Amino acid sequence: MKYFIGNWKMFGIPASIKIIDRINNFLVRDKKNNKKYKIIIAPPHTLLQDFSNKFKTKKISICAQNCFQKGDFGAYTGFVSAFMIKKIGINHIIIGHSENRASGENDVIIKEKIFTALKNNLNIIFCIGENKNEKRKKLTLRVLKKQITNVLKKNYNLKKIIIAYEPVWSIGTGKVPKLRELQKTAFLLKKFLKSRFGGKYNFKLLYGGSVDNKSIRNFKLIKELDGFLIGGASKSSKKFIDIIRNFYK
Repeated sequence: MKYFIGNWKMFGIPASIKIIDRINNFLVRDKKNNKKYKIIIAPPHTLLQDFSNKFKTKKISICAQNCFQKGDFGAYTGFVSAFMIKKIGINHIIIGHSENRASGENDVIIKEKIFTALKNNLNIIFCIGENKNEKRKKLTLRVLKKQITNVLKKNYNLKKIIIAYEPVWSIGTGKVPKLRELQKTAFLLKKFLKSRFGGKYNFKLLYGGSVDNKSIRNFKLIKELDGFLIGGASKSSKKFIDIIRNFYK
């Protein structure tokens, strides 16, 4: 099963549901391949409940982009807890995105978020990635391993966690890792995950960073990748659908 996950970031109003409607119509019509992949879309908090209700009986899943790290309720103005997200019918959440890390989230906060998300039985897309400077110094794998070991515990329900590798230097830049480089990183990352957490569960590994209908043709050659976290292209039903079409060509 491959994953195509769209992260809308700060985009979308109620009328934007037509974008997901068109994607869902494509999914229904794609009889040849639609059992081979799962589509998850992450709109902003303002749209979660309406969109969740709309797609409750559909194959597309609606996902939260983030949550607050503390409790169920509390005196935290402007924040939304994992408990509140779960109670409106959401089952997936993105945690640790590089843009949130850049805004001040560190491994301690991210660890708390993952703990409370698991406590509320949410499926987690856990983002990791190195910045341009770390890549230049050839620290990619060291950075990724540290982000994982600082956050994930061996006694977690690992089946609820998907790893999304998103090089910070690639997001929104149009620059993507070289094919051989990405394949090597994905291979070594999966090898590390297996050695650290044991062979009982094989982690799903996604790639995110300037994924579009052209770059997907190369990415699909990397068998270690179980799907993609898609940013800008997911805000257009045509672009998102073209990514899936080109993957299965």
